Amino acid sequence: MSQTLTILAETFTLHRLAHAADIPPQAWRSAFFAITRTEEELSLVLPETVEIESEKSEAGWACFKVEGPLAFNLIGILAGIAGALSQAGVPIFALSTFDTDYVLVKREQLQAASDALTSAGYQVRQGA
Repeated sequence: MSQTLTILAETFTLHRLAHAADIPPQAWRSAFFAITRTEEELSLVLPETVEIESEKSEAGWACFKVEGPLAFNLIGILAGIAGALSQAGVPIFALSTFDTDYVLVKREQLQAASDALTSAGYQVRQGA
C-alpha cells in the first residue's frame, strides 16, 4: 500500500526570531503552526495570513501532510519523500509531530513536487 500525502490548502511563511524573543500571540490562534526554539534562534511556521515581526522570513511555502498516524517503528518515511524530491531538485523544509510528518516546498515548485512524489509511488491529494 502506498503512502498518501495531502496538500494543505494554506500557504505558509517561515520566520526566524531572536532566541529570547517572545512567541507572538497571533501564532497561538492559528489552526496550524510550528514553533522551535534552540540556543541560536526561535523559528516559526505560520500561515501567510498571520503577520508578525521577524528578523528574517521566507514566504510562499506549500505543505504536504503525510497521512498518519505513523508508528514510531516505521523506517524511512521522511527519507523516501525527501529522496524523491531531491531527485526532482525540489528543496524541502520538514516538520514532524507525534503522529506524522509535514514536508514544505516552495509554492512555485508544488506541481514538480507532486509529480515527483506520484512518480515515486506516493498518492498525492488536495486537501480541503
